[in-house]
Amino acid sequence: MDFVGSRTLSRATADSEITSVKIVVAGGFAVGKTTFVGSVSDITPLTTEAVMTPASDGLDDLSHTPDKVTTTVAMDFGRVTLDAGLVLYLFGTPGQHRFWFMWDDLIHGAIGAVVLVDTRRLADSFPAVDYFESAGLPFIVAVNGFHGEFPHEIADVRDALSVSRHVPIIPCDARKRASTKHALTTLTEHALALQLTSR
Repeated sequence: MDFVGSRTLSRATADSEITSVKIVVAGGFAVGKTTFVGSVSDITPLTTEAVMTPASDGLDDLSHTPDKVTTTVAMDFGRVTLDAGLVLYLFGTPGQHRFWFMWDDLIHGAIGAVVLVDTRRLADSFPAVDYFESAGLPFIVAVNGFHGEFPHEIADVRDALSVSRHVPIIPCDARKRASTKHALTTLTEHALALQLTSR
């Protein structure tokens, strides 16, 4: 399947035909990536969830998610159509360090990424932010409000992550379609704006 690359997004969105683009949903372990993709996808999402075993003891921190019994071991996949005739194909990354070798393949052809963040474990988000900055791929930060709570101001999250002022940071409830769709729209607009300013 061919996706519109970030270099041609502005031309494609100006066309009257339906255009498809690839977006990556990334972040640390257990931040809600599978939930994010599932809540917004127009199709039944493809997930690669595996039951967690004692082999992950000492590797995966379940202190904030004690009820978690499965984890993504390859990727999540979903699709959502935006109002402007733009189809987004969503690829959720696995969060654990041992699966990061797949990220280079997952971002190929993507216009950008949503970095999902859990402020209870902010340090787990640093590798994803660093990765997309190094890759030069446009990204936004979506602060996942577990239990619908957002205990920290966006400005404080930006300072803690040391994220550039031009990177959008928004609150997001990964369980709610409207919220995740807003995050995807924000990323798409951000990627387009960066293209226009780089010309």
